[in-house]
Order: sequence, then C-alpha cells, then structure tokens
Amino acid sequence: MPIKVVDQLPAVEALSAENVFVMTESRALKQDIRPLKIAILNLMPNKVTTEIQLLRLLANSPLQVDVDLIRLDNHVSKHTAESHLNCFYKFFSDVQQQNYDGLIITGAPLGLVDYEDVSYWPQLSEILAWADRHVTSTLFLCWAAHAALYYYYGLQREIRGEKLSGVYWQKVVQPLSPLVRGFDDEFLVPHSRYAQVPQQKYQQHPDIHVLAQADVTGAYLLQNSSGSRVFVTGHPEYDLTTLNDEYQRDLTAGLTPKVPENYFKDNDPAKGPQKLWQSHAFLLFSNWLNYYVYQATPFDIQQIGQEQL
Repeated sequence: MPIKVVDQLPAVEALSAENVFVMTESRALKQDIRPLKIAILNLMPNKVTTEIQLLRLLANSPLQVDVDLIRLDNHVSKHTAESHLNCFYKFFSDVQQQNYDGLIITGAPLGLVDYEDVSYWPQLSEILAWADRHVTSTLFLCWAAHAALYYYYGLQREIRGEKLSGVYWQKVVQPLSPLVRGFDDEFLVPHSRYAQVPQQKYQQHPDIHVLAQADVTGAYLLQNSSGSRVFVTGHPEYDLTTLNDEYQRDLTAGLTPKVPENYFKDNDPAKGPQKLWQSHAFLLFSNWLNYYVYQATPFDIQQIGQEQL
C-alpha cells in the first residue's frame, strides 16, 4: 500500500524519482475502498497445489481480496477430484456476465502442443477476449503467458533444444515500471518450460514492454502499455520442492532430465533445494494487486470495460 503524505512535502518528489509510490492527501481523499474481486482460471493438473501457491502470494497484501476459482466448461480434470471442483470452482459460463478487478490464468503442461491443437483452445480464446472487456488487469503465468502473447499479438513461440529447468537470475530493464518497484537490480525466478519467444519478436509490437529478462531465459516479465495484461514466463509461485517433484517425476518415467540449474545446494540433488525467490514473488504479486488492480479499477465494478463500448 502507498504512504499518504501532505502534497507539498519535499520528499514526495524525491521518492517519486526513486519509483516509490507516494499518495498525496488530495488523491487519497478521492479514493473509495471495497474488496477486490479476483478470479483464478486454474489450468494446472494438480489444482489444489496451485491454489495454495497462488493464494499464499495474494494473501501477502493489506488489501481485502475476494477470490473466485474458475474452471473450463468442457474440460475434465484427471488429477483433481471432481468433488473438489464441484465444491470450490465455478464454471466460466457461470461467471462470464460478471466483472473482475483482476484475473490470473495459470500455466499448463502443454509446452510441446500447438495452441490450436489444445482441446480447450476455443474456450480459452473466448476467455481471453472476455478478459479485455470484463477485467481490469490479467496476469498470465508461464504457458498462459506465451498463449496470450500468441492470441493477442500473433507471437509464435519456438521450442528449445532442451527443457529450461532451474532457478535463474533476471535483470530489471525497466526500473521505473510500478511492477518492479522495490525489486533488486537482479533477482531469482524458477523456470520450467520447453519454449520461449525470441527477444526480437517483442520489438515488433510497441504495446509490449519487457521489464525483466536474462540471456538464458529470454524475457521473463512483460506488460502491455496500460497494464491490463501482464505476462510472466516463469513460475514465481513455485514451492520449494516443485522443481524437484518435476525432476523426480521425469526420472520415474524413464526420462533423462537435466538436474534443475541453480536449484539444489551446490547443484547436488542429494543436498536438497534452496528457496531463493520467494521475496520477489511476494513483491511482484503485491505490486500487481496495488498498481494495476487496486489503483486502476473503478469503484463501481460495473464500470469495468465501459471504455470499450
């Protein structure tokens, strides 16, 4: 949350130059407060684990957040009990007339499948179009980020020679963006994917802004000009053991996966993993909630999307 100070305080200008958000008294008087409505479209197979990961990050905010868990209408989950889905999830068709302050769309284990060959691509495309009219800001994670970049901008990903798996340093390249306020110049993020969009393709679209990147991972954090679309190509939400679970799963399946890079102590699986990315994960979600959801959404939620009419 921002600090509130007198408009004329000299510190306001200095802190603003450092990309610190300061709310002056005159602006604070105009603010109305209500709970934020956030929807999560959970495409991950183990939905319970992903719920815990995302809710942990959303909870690290003084803002009150009301969460709806959303599922696709015609997709049967093979790894989450139907009783759990029936109890805690809403079908998209049940909420498509509603507006939300924020939407999170998770990744999915579809890194080697063409988008149009994904069984639920038609409804996902419908949801992406719906989000532009009914959501103030949407946060796309990993596969969903690449899928959204393809849907909105026609950016086709390229399959890597080998899976990117590990924890990698990212460098902030747009330090004045509200999304990276408080970030260190470089920070660590888990990645687990087969594909990426070449850097030069982003330069073809003036509406796409790369905020953080690395040579080995390519662009990690991107947004459009308004902040209504935020793309995260890694997995800041991952738990300590998630990459190890994936690594052990592939070993059990008879594959020969590389040991996740920069993840185990001394790069030795026998010494166990280290969690070195959580603070920036919390900060990213807090910044998104504050600057691109809370500060941007109208008090009357029914006004979302009205400028599109």
